[in-house]
Amino acid sequence: MSTKKYAVIGHPIGHTMSPFIHTKLFELAGIDAVYTKLDVAPESLGYEYDHILSKLSGYNITIPHKQNIIQYLDEIDEKANMYGSVNTVDNRDYTAKGYTTDPDGFLKALDAAKIKLNGRVVILGCGGVARTMAYEVVLKNIPVLFAVRLEDVEIAKKLCEEIKSTVIGSQPSYCLISELNGDIDVLINATPIGMFPNVENQPVSDEVIAKCKNVFDAVYNPLETVLIQKAKANGSNAVGGMSMLVWQAVVSHEIWDGSVYDPAEIEKICIAASNELKNR
Repeated sequence: MSTKKYAVIGHPIGHTMSPFIHTKLFELAGIDAVYTKLDVAPESLGYEYDHILSKLSGYNITIPHKQNIIQYLDEIDEKANMYGSVNTVDNRDYTAKGYTTDPDGFLKALDAAKIKLNGRVVILGCGGVARTMAYEVVLKNIPVLFAVRLEDVEIAKKLCEEIKSTVIGSQPSYCLISELNGDIDVLINATPIGMFPNVENQPVSDEVIAKCKNVFDAVYNPLETVLIQKAKANGSNAVGGMSMLVWQAVVSHEIWDGSVYDPAEIEKICIAASNELKNR
């Protein structure tokens, strides 16, 4: 059996952790495959698709190609269509099908950390990551509150309107981070605050952290941000973004070859990936 070939495409692509994570996953599953990275400029996407991407067994897509790749695919799945974004392609039986694994990666990361989406859910930020997470919350018939900076209020308002029109009966709302108070069942940080090198920063006050039962921080470098450390010190259930990064990669493998992974093994990959980042 010949070695299967996979890759991640993006521009720029030098910083990506995908080859490290996916290689570990292929090794765990005992699958003979190589996974590389391809730096593809936006104007070269069509050429690369015809001459290289279409010949791979599958590939991942990152910024800035998550929307533009769709025009070249034969089909996309329902969730990718809803989000208007593709980050995984499976080339099988001469058919290129696109998926988005970010939402399921988020849900699997929460699952592995035993964090249930219920009660009062607050998302810090209103960018692309926050949008993905918010849709998964409201699709479970749970209200979501965006806590944002003053300069992002208009963005948050438009996002709430979009969600309400897309998911009928959903209840998204927004407030300023400075106005955030009361008990929170699940706090989700979808901002880059606390990311390396500014690791001493935190997105909310100690008073807010103290009132959170569960905390998920999308930041994956460092493995544990100040937010996660303080939440754990308060006795809260808390997990960082490396878990989501690895679990969304796991979902790609479920699509490509049906592999199933033990959560304990995934936790080891999260730690190994974090150490790899430190070494870099």
